[in-house]
Amino acid sequence: MDSLAHAIRQLQTGALPRTEFFAQVDHVLETAPESVGRLLEVLSEEHARKPLPGEVYTEIQHRIERLIVARQRKGGDDTFVQTRPGANTLREPPPLPPRKDELERDPEPERMKGVGDTLNNRFVLEECIGFGGMGTVYKALDLRKLEASDRKPYIAIKVLNVQFRGHPKSLIALQREARKAQALAHPNIVSVYDFDRDGPMVYLTMEYLKGKPLSQVLRAPGFAGMPYPDVLRIVTGMGNALAYAHAHGFVHCDFKPGNVVLTDSGNVKVIDFGIARVFQKTEEDVDVTVFDPGSLGALTPAYASPEMLEHLDPDPRDDIYALACIAYEMLTGRHPFTGASALQARGAGMKPQRPPGLGRGPWHALKCGLALERSARTPTVERFLHDFGSGASKARYGMLAGAAAGVAVAAALGAAGWHWMHGKPPAPTTVSTQPAPDAAPPVAVHEPVQAAAPPAATVPAPAPAPAPAPTQAAIATALSRIPCAALVGNVDGHAVTVHGLLSTPPGPAGLKEQFAAMPGVAAVQLDVAQVGRDKCPVLSALGPYWAAYRQAGGGAAIRLAGAHGPDAQLTEGDSLMVDVTTPAVESYIAVDYYSLDGSVTHLLPNARARDNRAPPNYTATIGSLGEWGIGKPFGAELVVLVTTPAPLFDGVRPISEPAAGYLADVAGRLDKMRAKGPIAVEFLQIHTRPR
Repeated sequence: MDSLAHAIRQLQTGALPRTEFFAQVDHVLETAPESVGRLLEVLSEEHARKPLPGEVYTEIQHRIERLIVARQRKGGDDTFVQTRPGANTLREPPPLPPRKDELERDPEPERMKGVGDTLNNRFVLEECIGFGGMGTVYKALDLRKLEASDRKPYIAIKVLNVQFRGHPKSLIALQREARKAQALAHPNIVSVYDFDRDGPMVYLTMEYLKGKPLSQVLRAPGFAGMPYPDVLRIVTGMGNALAYAHAHGFVHCDFKPGNVVLTDSGNVKVIDFGIARVFQKTEEDVDVTVFDPGSLGALTPAYASPEMLEHLDPDPRDDIYALACIAYEMLTGRHPFTGASALQARGAGMKPQRPPGLGRGPWHALKCGLALERSARTPTVERFLHDFGSGASKARYGMLAGAAAGVAVAAALGAAGWHWMHGKPPAPTTVSTQPAPDAAPPVAVHEPVQAAAPPAATVPAPAPAPAPAPTQAAIATALSRIPCAALVGNVDGHAVTVHGLLSTPPGPAGLKEQFAAMPGVAAVQLDVAQVGRDKCPVLSALGPYWAAYRQAGGGAAIRLAGAHGPDAQLTEGDSLMVDVTTPAVESYIAVDYYSLDGSVTHLLPNARARDNRAPPNYTATIGSLGEWGIGKPFGAELVVLVTTPAPLFDGVRPISEPAAGYLADVAGRLDKMRAKGPIAVEFLQIHTRPR
């Protein structure tokens, strides 16, 4: 195999002319070992490292396929696609021995279509863009879309390989892949349209992705790893795709860098669920007894778990092992077990080494994901993402915890009035305190009591003067110091009304009690929704802008489409659609969904919906039926509307990413944008539940 790779690299550097190159390829094929399927893998790997011209790639592929067909006709066997031991494969009579005249002439097999050819008079194959365990992927021009002046006339087509098409279950495999992929509608999973055939060629049509496979990045010369934040973004996209598939009962079973595409728009897409196997089998899954993709035995040993190599039933932890391998390789530039299979690593007692500079949390996630025993491996992708992402959130949450530890809630009576103690306390006064989370209980401060001299004469004490009404500024200052909250207050004489979001402590009841104890306050009215502590990062970053916009008069709004009343509830599988109203000025809209798993999904803008510029006082619905669906985890989550006088970011961010890193970027952008015009922020809390 080294000779084929060496020849390809000589061609790419110009050291070998094409005529001599193909002569060398023919020599390699004549002396190829028993498994010529490995030649296709070498071709794919070298093409991923540095793309070959389309016509060269196709010609090499055709020559390898002709060799496979010739060997099959002569009774040979290729091991690129293996049969699982004990699987219920279709039994066919053994082939008749070839006649002498057949061996002598060895007729040329039917030419397979490639770059420049057309399938079913509709799809023009323009470029070879990849090779997988099942087939070759081409960029194709859809003539029907072109005729209809479609803005995106290109699709991707996967054509079954010759050696795979010869497998008795190949057509079933492609049909099952199409059906499964159509069911897995997720922003991080490639969209699959349909499957069809043109004579002997069976193919699958799917979304065309502009970008490059992750394998091409990892195999680039001199690659020695990525920064942790870049790795986290890609791992989050891959993990979200796998978690969604697992929630629908599927394990990918061949998850590897070649099956991950990094698009030019910054998104992460998982492809090739071709041998995904149902692990949550129900009575309705009638076809699982007819066809099991695991019987094809197509997998990639370097990323396959020990249990997959031992042909055990599939489990989500198999994909987690592959995900951890890829994450490790992105961080370091090398495989965690130096390319050895999981069985080899387990037999040799190998252990992965900690990547330099990697935090304790992410390293713990990698070790658990790479466990060579299924029982010790991380049980869910969500747990892996949470632990692996702890390195990004540590600094952010550390600052918040430090701020909370330095703030003590104090209800102070007397000349000093009611206030929030922050930093150095005011003049000593007897106070009662309520500790903030994770903070040491503050010490009560007592003013020394001195013995009073007896009065010279008994004089009646004058009646105390009524306390003056609190000012709007005093209320705003007090509210701004409450941690994990977005609150505004209005003063009407001695009555105070507070609106917004608040966590505990103090909670709505505690807040009302403390305001009622404030001098000059005779009545307190609350219009406050309580949120969980997990919303603190969102409120800390965006709450001040929400309060400032509300105090300036407001006008923008966000609400659940079709909802009547403040209680927004959605059930698993429901479509998420929100109605937004823009401010009284032209603005740019961002709508983000903050999930309980610590991620944020960008409803607008994103790669599919880039236009987010809106006129004044404009109302629109974000989302449509089936575009965004409610899934795990369930509970109270936030949808946030942010409008800005200029685009918040220069480019489009990935559809989903860790919320901690995104909030840090947003806070910095908003701080620089204050002078350009008004910034509006509105919150919508929704409650989700399983069906």
